[in-house]
Amino acid sequence: VDILDLMSARRISEVPVVAPSGRVVGLHLMHDVIGHETRDNWALVMAGGRGTRLAPLTDSLPKPMLRVAGRPILERIVLQLVGAGISRIFLSINYLGHVIEEHFRSGERFGCQIDYIREDNPLGTAGAVGLLPELPPAPLLVMNGDLITQANIGELLDFHAAGKQVATMAVRRYVHTVPFGCAELDGTRVIGLEEKPTLERIVNAGIYALSQSLVARIQRDVACTMPELLRDAMASGDEVAAWEMQDDWIDVGQHDQLEKARGDT
Repeated sequence: VDILDLMSARRISEVPVVAPSGRVVGLHLMHDVIGHETRDNWALVMAGGRGTRLAPLTDSLPKPMLRVAGRPILERIVLQLVGAGISRIFLSINYLGHVIEEHFRSGERFGCQIDYIREDNPLGTAGAVGLLPELPPAPLLVMNGDLITQANIGELLDFHAAGKQVATMAVRRYVHTVPFGCAELDGTRVIGLEEKPTLERIVNAGIYALSQSLVARIQRDVACTMPELLRDAMASGDEVAAWEMQDDWIDVGQHDQLEKARGDT
């Protein structure tokens, strides 16, 4: 990521890798850094939330701009999308949106074109899609702007393209161990005991691929969440598929999750 910053700032496409002895041992190429394959897909990143649960950190900084390992979360997402071959990115902004605009500007420094969708009133994760200037030329990637993940975006888009579903939702297995012994009751009678059971669920990872036909159904300036959109699609008989990711994933919504992402826990 730092190499991409250097290349963009200096307008160069090659950077040598030099050993402590001064000997050149490798070469960074721009196309290797930003990805080999250029995709027609656009991406929309939801970056307009207030992040009230992370106050006071978010009193003067939008949640997606909180830093993890020295870099804003949203910047990591943008560079991840560029690395997947996506060159046109929309950022949906509201709360302290000017901070995000001043940081990313046109996106040239990051190897992409960045446009901004301004939500005067919060429209939800799907409602903001209705503010796109036109129908995207290929399935649209939508993701939350507070995710720390190494999910393979290219694999998700390829999975979506290979199927007949109108939407693909990235999911991840979530395992939680109850730290206590649990009792199963029949009224007041104990009929079973289980020591520190482990519960496993499949959770929504906040990353979606939407076919153009589904994007076209989203009404402009009408609030709608992504779960509502997907439920409506399924109720209409359309298929919604799940793509299970194996990669690390943190939804930075509370202080403990931010500390985990920063390696403080």
